[in-house]
Amino acid sequence: MAYETLFYEVREQMALVTLNRPKVLHALNAVVFDELEEVFAALSVDEAVRVILLTGAGEKAFAAGADLNEVLGTDAKSGETLARRGQGVFRLIETCGKPVIALINGFALGGGCELALACTFRIASETAKLGQPEVKLGLVPGYGGTQRLPRLVGSAAALKMMLTGEMVGAVEALRIGLVDEVVPATELIARGEALAKAIVAVAPLAVAGCLEAVRRGADLSLEDGLRMEAEIFGRLCGTKDKREGVSAFLEKRTALWGGF
Repeated sequence: MAYETLFYEVREQMALVTLNRPKVLHALNAVVFDELEEVFAALSVDEAVRVILLTGAGEKAFAAGADLNEVLGTDAKSGETLARRGQGVFRLIETCGKPVIALINGFALGGGCELALACTFRIASETAKLGQPEVKLGLVPGYGGTQRLPRLVGSAAALKMMLTGEMVGAVEALRIGLVDEVVPATELIARGEALAKAIVAVAPLAVAGCLEAVRRGADLSLEDGLRMEAEIFGRLCGTKDKREGVSAFLEKRTALWGGF
């Protein structure tokens, strides 16, 4: 299917989704949200896809933020609606049931940084710049940044970024835990694919189980989280993939995963 603001390809059980509005550094407008929602909804149920890579076309930007032409005309009611729309799409990405790897090339600012925060992993090029500059516009991050950023880097580091609106480079982003790896720009896609292939090589139901356990456990007490973990462990014990995985290990051969 052809999209106006992005394109994607699937190969070797990996999907590469690429934002493609280069004239505005892939700024996030209503059409981008609609198309991200559509493609991630489709990929979430596509059995041929095990891992999703997300990036921006070219080397200048992952996504420069919300489209300010749409923000300019908002009032209190329509502004809340806009925030809820972005939050909903990013929550879909976060909970799609498959690992999503953000490949951050260049600027990831405002909504673009929040998009990266909704992904499972973040790999940045050495030239990446990340930030939440909304205070400079009289706003707060509205697509989940005030909630995900402190959970990822801690309240002090998150508030320093949000209250100053200043960008951080790739090295500082790695230091505070905002990104997981930093690589040369020329190696960004290759590193993302290597990580994706490592995930594709293991049991798909187990990957989904890990994602579910961490996501659900974030809102639970330790005791409730342990009970939930045991439930997922037990569920996987009843699968053919568990039998195949254990047998393959004992027989010193490569497992053949069926996803059931």
